[in-house]
Amino acid sequence: SVQAQLMEVLKKEVRAMLIAAKEGLTPQQLEEQYMAMVCKPLPLHSLGFQSTLEMVRQMPEVVSICSSKNGTLILKAIADDSTKGIAKLVANQKVKTRKASKKPATKANATFPTKNPKNPQSLRSLSARTPVLPAAVQAELQDLLRSSPLLLTDLDRAFLSRFGRAFQYRQYGFVSMAEVLRSLSDSIVVEETKAGSLLLLRKYLASQMEQEGVPQGAAEEMPQGSAEEEEVPQGAAEEMPQGEAEEEGVPPGEAQEEEMPQGFEQFPPTPEIPPDAVQDRSLCALPPLKRGCLVGVIVEFIVSPSQFYIHVCSTEASYKLQDLLFEMRHVYSHKVASDKYIMPESAVRPGQLCCVLFSKWWYRVVIHRVVSEQEVEVFYADYGHLQIVQKSWLRFLKWHYLKLPAQAIPCSLAWVKPVEGAWSSAAVLLFKHLCRFKELVGIVDEYVDGVLYLFLCDTSTKEDVYFHSVLRDMGYAVVCGKNIPSQEFEELNPSALYVQPSGELGNAEVVEPDLCLQQESRDAGSETATLKMDGAEL
Repeated sequence: SVQAQLMEVLKKEVRAMLIAAKEGLTPQQLEEQYMAMVCKPLPLHSLGFQSTLEMVRQMPEVVSICSSKNGTLILKAIADDSTKGIAKLVANQKVKTRKASKKPATKANATFPTKNPKNPQSLRSLSARTPVLPAAVQAELQDLLRSSPLLLTDLDRAFLSRFGRAFQYRQYGFVSMAEVLRSLSDSIVVEETKAGSLLLLRKYLASQMEQEGVPQGAAEEMPQGSAEEEEVPQGAAEEMPQGEAEEEGVPPGEAQEEEMPQGFEQFPPTPEIPPDAVQDRSLCALPPLKRGCLVGVIVEFIVSPSQFYIHVCSTEASYKLQDLLFEMRHVYSHKVASDKYIMPESAVRPGQLCCVLFSKWWYRVVIHRVVSEQEVEVFYADYGHLQIVQKSWLRFLKWHYLKLPAQAIPCSLAWVKPVEGAWSSAAVLLFKHLCRFKELVGIVDEYVDGVLYLFLCDTSTKEDVYFHSVLRDMGYAVVCGKNIPSQEFEELNPSALYVQPSGELGNAEVVEPDLCLQQESRDAGSETATLKMDGAEL
């Protein structure tokens, strides 16, 4: 029956989620994680259940119900023959950061294919030794501290008041707030005072030392003049969404409609297009990675193991994207500047590079298709996903924001293919759990039609966990020893459509338009001179 089939699928999904949670999950956490991963609630009513607890009690071969010391019910996975190996690997995972020196550098790499790197021990140097706070959450914390320092005891209340949700650091793998602050030590300073631990932005502190007597927040105020000429305050840094940015607020990829601030609801009378507005240009891609190299990566957006997007972990690249997002927010959030870059209807067309407002931040996007008179679907060039947004949320992108290459790299897991032609929902769910909020090690195999094929490895466990092997051992994938072109990317690869390969653009810098020459040209009734655009090296 349909109910029996749904129950079997649900059992696989629940087992996959619980196996990935070393300490187990409460019924509420299971509901939240299912919603986050599958994008719909547990099908309790469809199966005739009144609660999650009632449902798991009907899965005795999948779920073990235990009690914690404080009496809270904890759900743990019962591994079957195909998942015992995975459960053992998860059980061996260390919660606390371990020192690399404690691990023998000569450890054999049994699960990696014969195409091993020459120095597999070098994976250690790229290991995710500590959890990774999602980029958007880092940006929110820094934004919270930009105007003035904050006592640690007031952080939760201030975060809730500012962003409308609690700061739940444990969902990102941290065991304490102290561990969170250690991971942000390059940007946030903790000073001990009589009132308690005081949190300050490192750049804010340096600015205060240089500008004694300047009131707190004075450097943050925006002059009443033209906003687009402003420079970003030195405290500005950090990027968005997990996608995933996935749970840090609402990720751009899984968005809900939101209200626009006052003044954004309607299109005011369309002004003349600014001379520094990007019109017929594209972002360039990052330079290709060398075959066989090892890189630290964070998976930003996932459709399946054959279609996902990554960011390469790099302090320099991270800060450049952080600074870009803060500067765009600083400029476009002022009504004078925002109105100046409003896009007329004629400019709202597929392939147009622009920026969009979402959750108080501005992102570089490319219009993929016009959905209706009010809506368009856009591609987030720095994160990899598509989203339907209101036309009124769009603005022209300033030329200055072309320089940084598109940060999202389209990827497919190397050497694997799904068992049954397409990836099952349980396989996708497991892959999301494996990737979630972790810095992983990527081993570059090759590029096929602009898509990067790489192996992914989690080195935060006693034994390295290779994701292609996990999918094979769970019965979701076949390791085929070669790269099968991704069917998903063959159907649609927005990066290939809208982002220029770095090799096609040479090594010149993006050349911003000469505004005076453009104005003279416009006054003379001639077309604007052709401008050269190129990729900026990270």
